[in-house]
Amino acid sequence: MSPEHPPEPAPERAKLLPGIAAIGLWMFFLCLLCLLGVSMHRLPHVFLFFCLAFAVAGHGLLRLRRWGWALTLATVFLSALWGLWTVIHFHEMPLLLMILVNAILFLYLIRPEVTTRLR
Repeated sequence: MSPEHPPEPAPERAKLLPGIAAIGLWMFFLCLLCLLGVSMHRLPHVFLFFCLAFAVAGHGLLRLRRWGWALTLATVFLSALWGLWTVIHFHEMPLLLMILVNAILFLYLIRPEVTTRLR
């Protein structure tokens, strides 16, 4: 390298927001809960697809990938819908807390500060 052309600085990586980290860990926790439910025969085997989606979404979100953000939005939304369906049909009132948590996570993920980090 010549002294006239200093090396270009490395591009700055986007930093992980604490909320994004918490949501990524929540996705892994949901994956473990789902695996536990399937292994104890309380959930049908089709829920293994949800386990996979939770794990992949958490990984993509923690790596600040746009697809991870989109998959996390989808899994949080579908998890809230499943909880709502369960509350309506089986009157499982403790799942109202899960629906509330998923709604809060969804609203956090669509904030402008979060979406700009993932561009």
